[in-house]
Amino acid sequence: MDPLHVDTDAELPPYEQVRRQLAGRITDGTLTVGTRLPTVRSLAAELSLAVNTVARAYRELEEGGLVETRGRAGTFVSPAGSRSRELALEAAADYVRAVRGLGLDDEEALRVVRAALAT
Repeated sequence: MDPLHVDTDAELPPYEQVRRQLAGRITDGTLTVGTRLPTVRSLAAELSLAVNTVARAYRELEEGGLVETRGRAGTFVSPAGSRSRELALEAAADYVRAVRGLGLDDEEALRVVRAALAT
């Protein structure tokens, strides 16, 4: 796995930076179903983060269905994780149909998405 990067000066908390990077790699297929993630301790050491910071990122990934923890065996990319990109593309297509029906242009549609992502 390519190294993750955490910007300690960023507004986004470190756990969320880790979560987003891993979620992105899962949804784009870089991390495939069944891939074992590094242990919480080893990733925390690699990123110079507290163990609880990485544990929170993993917990949120698990709550989102992207990974599953198998006790002492570790944390793995779940089969549901591979469907996330497909579901997101379907939702995006539905959104495009809706904004087209409302007569919004592409720029306005993107502004609406950015506003929603900011909340």
